[in-house]
Amino acid sequence: MPIDLEPSHPVEDHVIFVVESDEVIRSALHFILDDQNETHSFANPDLAFAKATDAAPDLVLLGIGFVQSNGERAVGEIVMRWPGARIVVVANSANDPLALASLKWGAHDVLGKPITFDAVRGTVDAVLERHKPSPSLLGLLPLSAAW
Repeated sequence: MPIDLEPSHPVEDHVIFVVESDEVIRSALHFILDDQNETHSFANPDLAFAKATDAAPDLVLLGIGFVQSNGERAVGEIVMRWPGARIVVVANSANDPLALASLKWGAHDVLGKPITFDAVRGTVDAVLERHKPSPSLLGLLPLSAAW
C-alpha cells in the first residue's frame, strides 16, 4: 500500500499532544504527525497537563491504557482542562468497547491499531476537519464543465 507523504492541506501547525504510555506507539505517532504539526509526546497525562501551561493542544491522542485505568475521568479531565481540544483514543481496535464508550464521555474518534501513516493522518485530518480541496474549488475543471 503506497504511503501518501504529500500534505492534503496547507500546513497549519496544529498543536498535538500524544499521551501514550507505550514508548513504541508514542514514538510512532509522534514521527507520523511531527512533519505537519507541532507535536509533543508524553508518557502520562500529568506531564501533558504540566506542559500545557504555555498553550493548549488542538488535539490529544490518548492511549487506551489511561481510559482503562481512570475510566470516564481520563477523558473528562482533558475536556475540562482543554475545552477546545479534540480527543482521539488510541486503542487496540477501532471496535474496542471501552474506546467506543469514551465517545460518550467527550472523545471525538477512535484510532485502532495497527498504526499506519494513512490511518493516523486520515483520522487526524478528519478530526481537525482538514479536507483535500475539491478540484472545482481550485478551478481545475475545464470551463465547459461549469456550463
